[in-house]
Formats: sequence, C-alpha cells, structure tokens
Amino acid sequence: MPVYFYWGEDSYRLNQACQTLREKLVDPAWESFNFEKLPGEQSDTLIQAITQALTPPFGSGQRLVWVQETTVGQRCSAELLAELERTLPLIPDTSHLLLTSSAKPDGRSKAVKFLQQQAKFLEFSLIPAWKTEDLEQHIKTTAKGLGLELTLDAVELLIEAVGNDTRQLVNELEKLRLYLPPQTAITAQHVQDLVTTTTQNSLELASTILKGQVGKSLDLLGDLLRQNEPPLRLLASLTRQFRTWLWVKLLSDAKERDPQVIAKAAEIGNPKRVYFLQKEVQPLSRQSLEQALPLLLTMELQLKQGNDPQITLPMGIIQLCQCFGQAGRG
Repeated sequence: MPVYFYWGEDSYRLNQACQTLREKLVDPAWESFNFEKLPGEQSDTLIQAITQALTPPFGSGQRLVWVQETTVGQRCSAELLAELERTLPLIPDTSHLLLTSSAKPDGRSKAVKFLQQQAKFLEFSLIPAWKTEDLEQHIKTTAKGLGLELTLDAVELLIEAVGNDTRQLVNELEKLRLYLPPQTAITAQHVQDLVTTTTQNSLELASTILKGQVGKSLDLLGDLLRQNEPPLRLLASLTRQFRTWLWVKLLSDAKERDPQVIAKAAEIGNPKRVYFLQKEVQPLSRQSLEQALPLLLTMELQLKQGNDPQITLPMGIIQLCQCFGQAGRG
C-alpha cells in the first residue's frame, strides 16, 4: 500500500517513524530526485504531492513524497475529495505518499473514510499522564532500545521528570549513557544527579494547592513558567498527582487497608508511598478532590484551544485552591 497517514501529538516518535520509512524506501544516492517534503498548510499542496507521487522514481530505490501537517483529515473540499478518489489508486508501487498530522483525523469525514481504504494509518498519540504503567513500559522499552538498564526507582523518577515527553526522555537517557560507564545499571540517584527536572517544584505546587495556599501557589506557578516549563506538561503532572490522591482517598474511605491493593488501583509504583499519601489526604473531603480533576481537564482544553497560559493557569490555580479551603477539608 503506497499511501501512509501518520498522526498524533508525539512528534518525536512520529518523526522517527517517518525517518525509518524514508531510509527503507529511498536510495541515498538518488535522494535529491526521489524524496520531497512539502508543507501541508497550502490548499494545493496535496494535489502537487500526488502529482509527484504518480511519477516513477529515477535511478535505484523508490520515491517518497511527504506532506507535513496535512489538513485533509479535518477538512476536504468536494473537488479535492474527487481528485483523491481519482488519483490515489493510480500511484505506482514504486512511489509512496506520506501524510502526517498532529491532529486526530475526523472519522466522520468522507475524505478520511476514503483514505482509510487506501492508506496505512499509524497513531503516535502521547500516553496519558495518569497511565503510569504504560509510561513505565514506554520508558523501559526506550531504554532497552538504547542498550540501557534501569532500576525500578529510576523508572519512577523518570516518569516524574519527563512524563510522556519522548523527545526529552531520549535526550536524558542519552545524557545518562554518555556520563555513566558501559553496562552500568541506572539508579534513581543517577537520574536525580543528571536529569533536568522540575518535578519537585511541580509536586510542591500540587501540595500548596492541596493546602489552599493561593499566594504561594501562584508564586510557584510563576517560577515554573519562568523556567520554561511547558504548560501542558505541568498540567499533566498536576493531573497525575490529584488523580493519585483521589484514588487513595476513595479507597481509604472504603476501609481498604492493603497498601498493595491501593497501589495497584492508584497506579503507584512503590506501595510504600501509600502510607504517606494517606496522611496527605486524610484531612481532605472526597468532594474537593473530585472537583479538582474537572478543573484541571478544563484548563488543559483551554490551552489546547490556544488560550494564553499566563491567564489560564493562574485563574485555574486560584479555582483549585478554593476547592481546598476550609470547606474542602473534611
């Protein structure tokens, strides 16, 4: 199948897959003739790309035409759809058309339904921040691919440090590989010493919100933003922490006493943390924690819609702190 549609917000993994496809198909000696990368914002780019893909490759190897950030998955005119239906089946097996987009294709679109019949779709979405088991496996797999061995504590600290940012994960693992002797198992101490992280500040921010301390929370938020902490990653850290607190509170209220059971349900890697988490949530009401998650998700949606983080985040932090004032404590 000579047509591909790669999509998702994990730009690092998506671009790595594109590079792998390019190396597989295109002969480096003939790359200047047989490889083309086009921006997808312009309306006529896709027609131009298809025209090039219909042309047989020169010399050895195959042809690859890559359209970056195509908008065909979100909007497609009737004229463009008709042209896709006419031309895509004609692309020869020696030529390949690659479409990529950070946005999820609209499954209701006629163009997307047609592309699903003609193209190989691959998804490169970010792992949700609260899926700690998936993040743990992702970090282990990435480290193994680089020939590195991680202790469990190191994996947990990396989850806190880089979250679902694959690019930063690879950069930090490469740094660890460079500084440590070969065949050295990477421990939590190595990660703490060498990995760039704002985790402690993020956790401190979550703790001050939990205490309803508006002023201190806004000061910490300002510090994080001045350190160029990505707003969405900051929200992911807060969401993960509040989700953990809520699970611990729900299970504690249900009289669950087994730390192993609580750790598994709350996706806590180390069951020994449960005791300290229970102490943190003991004075809180369940309702206040339940109110926090929708607020965090609303902030995430607003940022993804293009709202200014310098306005959205402080307003959201104030609302979160209000959840945990005197009324939010059990």
